[in-house]
Amino acid sequence: MRTSAASPPLQPAMTQGDANGELAAIAAAFDLPGPILDLERLGNGNVNDSYLVVCDGDPLQRFVLQRLNRTVFAQPELVMANMIAVAEHVEARLNEGCALLAERRWEHPRVVLSRVDGRPWVERDGGFWRLISFIESSRSFDLVASAAQAREVGFGLGVFHHLISDLPPAGLADTLEGFHVTPRYLQHYDAVLARAPAAAASEEMHCLAFVEARRDFASVLEAARESGQLRLRPIHGDPKVNNVMMEAGSGRACALVDLDTVKPGLIHYDIGDCLRSCCNPLGEETADLEAVCFDVALCREVLSGYLAAASGFLTAADYDHLYGAMRLISFELGLRFFTDHLAGNVYFRTDRPGHNLQRALVQFRLTESIEAQETQLRDLIAELRADLAVVR
Repeated sequence: MRTSAASPPLQPAMTQGDANGELAAIAAAFDLPGPILDLERLGNGNVNDSYLVVCDGDPLQRFVLQRLNRTVFAQPELVMANMIAVAEHVEARLNEGCALLAERRWEHPRVVLSRVDGRPWVERDGGFWRLISFIESSRSFDLVASAAQAREVGFGLGVFHHLISDLPPAGLADTLEGFHVTPRYLQHYDAVLARAPAAAASEEMHCLAFVEARRDFASVLEAARESGQLRLRPIHGDPKVNNVMMEAGSGRACALVDLDTVKPGLIHYDIGDCLRSCCNPLGEETADLEAVCFDVALCREVLSGYLAAASGFLTAADYDHLYGAMRLISFELGLRFFTDHLAGNVYFRTDRPGHNLQRALVQFRLTESIEAQETQLRDLIAELRADLAVVR
């Protein structure tokens, strides 16, 4: 799971001295196609420790070795079971042929099994390790740089949802119970607030009032699920910009990675999180609150790309709740940041005093921008929906 600020504490990393030999031994326990030529740390993920493994062969093959964070995933076996179930389903769909991808490359991360017992993981010295295929000739981005890129991010999420739309959600474990269920975050906030010191700073007072004014809104999607308007489907759970891989040459979306959070849920949480990530040009770490805004033009591109791939399985109720989804997820993340600030920064990693408070203010400012443009955003959704109806 590649996360940004929204990340719990890491497990202790391996020291430099024991890295090469022990890591190579762990990687060699998987069914690799050839001898290991190179092994190096990959990226700067905040949850799992990741390493790039290069194997001999013609051509050379690369894999990603990861140690799952058991602080986050208490039952990593279920995470792997979900990944296997989704991978098998997607592979079957791709083998049948997918019209959306007739002229496109699309890859799904492949899980490599242990050569010892055939399980999709290896346990060593208390660590839980997995090996997955590397998406070659691709790259990811932390911020959307163009309208075309925004459309590709949306299309990539739409393709993923399309490919798993007929996978029964009951066959997937809920590996992160309560994740993206906003009323539960509100309950946790209330519990933390009850024992937190009285707010002193004006920014804290603003956040308190902001949450209170939107308390009833927090259940908008869960209430729709409980009433039968929305239904559980398989979701990615963390479809931010940098989890959509872009083909290096064409710039087209070619994979969706970091599948730790795949679980049954509402696709609106995925859509809302994708839009929150894509349509805030300044990102979630900016200090320029006045400049934070939800970019409607980028929203148009993301949704256009998404609907081009996913509209076939969307219901009228799904469309009706798209605006609520984009408004809710930015509010939810702001609520989580503010809660952690009140709790003493026990969940999200921080690097300065007031860091989580600043993050909360950014997300609440983004929420305000979405709310201020509600009419325009609802009109955009209606327009895109009507355009698709005409095409059909």
